[in-house]
This record gives sequence, structure tokens and C-alpha cells, in this order.
Amino acid sequence: MRKVLLFVLLILTVFTFSAIRIGVFEPLTGAFAAGGQLTLKGIRLANEMFPTVLNQKVELIVLDNKTDKVEAANAVTRLIQVYNVSAIIGSYGSSLAIPGSEVANKMKVPMMGCSPTNPLVTKDKEYAFRVCFIDPFQGTVMAKFAVETLKAKTAYILQDISSDYSVGLAHYFRNAFIQFTGNSKSILGVASYQGGDQDFTAQLTLAKAKNPDVLFIPAGSYGDAALIMKQAREMGIKATFLGGDTWEVPEIIEVGGDAVEGAYFSTHFDEKAMTTEMTKKFVEAYRKKYNEEPSAFAALGFDAYLVILDAITRAKSAKPEDIKNALAQTKNFQGATGSITFDENGDAVKDAIVKKIENGKFKLVSIVKP
Repeated sequence: MRKVLLFVLLILTVFTFSAIRIGVFEPLTGAFAAGGQLTLKGIRLANEMFPTVLNQKVELIVLDNKTDKVEAANAVTRLIQVYNVSAIIGSYGSSLAIPGSEVANKMKVPMMGCSPTNPLVTKDKEYAFRVCFIDPFQGTVMAKFAVETLKAKTAYILQDISSDYSVGLAHYFRNAFIQFTGNSKSILGVASYQGGDQDFTAQLTLAKAKNPDVLFIPAGSYGDAALIMKQAREMGIKATFLGGDTWEVPEIIEVGGDAVEGAYFSTHFDEKAMTTEMTKKFVEAYRKKYNEEPSAFAALGFDAYLVILDAITRAKSAKPEDIKNALAQTKNFQGATGSITFDENGDAVKDAIVKKIENGKFKLVSIVKP
């Protein structure tokens, strides 16, 4: 009997370790949970549709980073040291992806970001990549849209001082807006708050006094953005609201209600804008599995998984260094979010999408190329 048990354990061990493991660290709880959960839906769908590579099963190891910077770093450490993953996907939220990428790069395991847009996620890290555009481009897109499409001459900015994403995007928007208006005084002010705050009266009072054409709110959390817009309208602020890619979750409409109507934001995906064969496959499969419309975060999670599998296939290896080298050579990969080519920093060169919140839905407005 003892020999039989040992034999069974041996077989199970061989089977387990024959799988290629891809780690995932996403905020499944905490302030960023909505974005993390949407991202995970896309990753799981990709794993179901493409469950093998190099004739081996692909096993997802999913850890919750709890919307916490320390937990994010610890999660990446565990994925590498405990689970021996070949590559890692994550994380929603630049403030979580940055510490995660620092650990992954130090331990020499490739990390693929889905939607973290701050430049520091990949800067000087040869093992860090991402399938999304970055904030210098996103900030420029929204500034250009404000000036050229909305004819805005002045702007006010409300930034989350505790969020790397928010501070970075505010900085790039500010510089671009001044450039496009040709007026060094076109930014009427920048007010700061702490993520999770509930009362924005002080910041909005300052904004209202300046009467800007647009109010740019690069919130790290959709909840903060929704509350800011709601309180702004209650105070009589008439400015057009602008935001970044963290806005594309249904909850922003649920929380903000009528106050978010007419607001614009930049994002990464729209099925009408993306025309690859993989876009069609992704949208059809996502609707069938989840019975809802796919979000940009789900599409990016889907692509992050596929890009890693493509690299493993080309490398003919699941060794982290081989995957990293193959990822660096990725060109014109046809994903759900369009064609993906990594630049010298590991960042994807991608189009940006501008959407409007209209009648309680996200509506495609324009496509902006790099």
C-alpha cells in the first residue's frame, strides 16, 4: 500500500510540475478591485481558449495584491519563490505594478503589465513589459482632445497625491495642455487629495472660483472620480469633466449617476475601433462566457496572456530569460486590443481611444494614433 501511495504521489508531482505556470497578481479586493477583477476575467478567458503551449498545460497562479503596494511586492516574490512561475501578469494600478516590476526585474522573471500606464513600471527594467500605452501619450491625447475638439482654453486639475498614476498623468496633461493652447497660464490650478477621501469641497471650491473650461480628474480610483464629479455638479461647476483609463468600469456610472453624463476619458479598447481577427474572437467568447460587454481591462488582460504564450512559442522555451528575450522582439502581434509592438523600454506602441459617457453608457468618440 505504501508503494502504491508513493507511486501516486510521484505521478501527481510529475504532472504538476510539467505544467507551465504563469503568475497573476491583481487587486481583487480593496479600492482597485473593480479593475483587477475585470482584468482577471480577460486573463481567465484567454487561458480557457488557449490552455496549452509547447504541448504543455498552462496553469494560472492567481494572488490578490489587495490594492496594497507591499502586498503587491510580496505577491510577486511568492509567485517566483514558492510557485516557480515562468512569467507574471499584473497589475492593474501603476502604484501596484511599480513595486511588483521592481521585484520581478531583480529576480529576473518577465512581468507583463496589462493597464499600468506610469513610465516607471518599465523604466530601466529589462524584464518588465506592458501591452498598454503610457501616460505621456495618454496625457497628450486628452490635452489635445480638450483643446482641438472641445475648444477648451483653460483647465483645472484634481490629482490623487497618493497615486503614482494620478500624479504622473496630471503632469503630462498639464504640460501638453500648455503646449497646445500656447498659453503658460492656461492651467488655472492643480489641487490634490488623498485617495479614498470622501469630501472634496475644499478642492472644488478653488476650482469653481477659477471657472475652467475643463476639469481634468486623473483619479487612481473610479470611486474618487465619481464622487468628485457628483460633488462638483452639486456645487454648480459647469466645466466638462475629463479623465483617464481608470474610468472605464460600470461602477463609475452607478456611483456618479447623472453627474458623469457628458464626461470624456481615454482608454485602450473598443470593439468598433479594433479590427483584428483576435478582437472578434475575444468579444464573442467574452459575451458568451460572462454575458456582458467586454471592458478595456479585460481585453488587456487577455492580450497580456497571449503575448506571453507567443513569446514562449517563439523561444521554444519556458525559461524566464528566454521568454524575456522573445518578448523584447515582439512586433505586430495581433491581439484583441490591436497590433502590439514593444519599444526599447518594453512599452507597447498603441492607439488610444477617447470615449464619452452618454445615456449611461460608454460611447466611442475618436481614435488617436501615436
